[in-house]
Amino acid sequence: MRRFLFIGAHPDDPDILFGGTSLQLARAGHVVKFVSAANGNCGHYSMEKEALAKRRFLEAQASARVAGISEYQILDHPDCALEASLENREEIVRLIRKFRPDVVISHWIGDYHADHRAAGQLVMDAAYLLMVPLYCPDTPIPEKNPVFAYAYHRFTDPRAVRPDAAVEFDSVLEDKLRMLDCHVSQFYEWLPWGDLGIKDFDASGMNWEEKKQWLSRWVKRFESAADLARPLLRSVYGEKRGEKIRYAEVFEMSEYGARVSPEEFQKLFMP
Repeated sequence: MRRFLFIGAHPDDPDILFGGTSLQLARAGHVVKFVSAANGNCGHYSMEKEALAKRRFLEAQASARVAGISEYQILDHPDCALEASLENREEIVRLIRKFRPDVVISHWIGDYHADHRAAGQLVMDAAYLLMVPLYCPDTPIPEKNPVFAYAYHRFTDPRAVRPDAAVEFDSVLEDKLRMLDCHVSQFYEWLPWGDLGIKDFDASGMNWEEKKQWLSRWVKRFESAADLARPLLRSVYGEKRGEKIRYAEVFEMSEYGARVSPEEFQKLFMP
């Protein structure tokens, strides 16, 4: 049994970037925990912040039930104000120590969103300090340092993502979409309004087939991820199956934390 910790910036970031892999890992008996470093209270165009934060917490818990993960924790930091501060660094170090994961995944620190960058920076800053006994001495250090990884991203400055591990999620695509479906405030309200410019979108009359088609636009990026990792997918899943995989979540091994071989890194993510 392995333990996985995904620390994202917002409620729904872990679902998007790690949902397909987490579904398979949880079903195989591994322990998966999601963390949102911010409470999501700015992700809407009309709701009051306090009500939105409460709503997004409940949406995250619904997604956790779909995924079968152990916990979906939401930290009490406001959206659009997350900082890689000393206080927040200590919080992340204590959180990782208490969970004692084998693998920690977070955002690429060159991400477009300030909260994403801060979350990724906090996790990377924690990677060494995690094993320093006199830092946050109230929380004992773990027996071993976890492997740290970056989730898939499409940014090229300063460089593109390196596909060190890849996991198909064609086999659990519908369930990953059901995870996204739990985040109603985002995929049917905020993102249509904020990202797509659809100011009057109404999902109330949509059936599940229509919702699946709508939600699929937010997993389309993972077609590019699968193409990027195609040689690796062929190696892992076999030539025939690897060539046909449409969607894959891709991970890059960080130089921080425990170091493992490329083969071991890939195996860590396999159910």
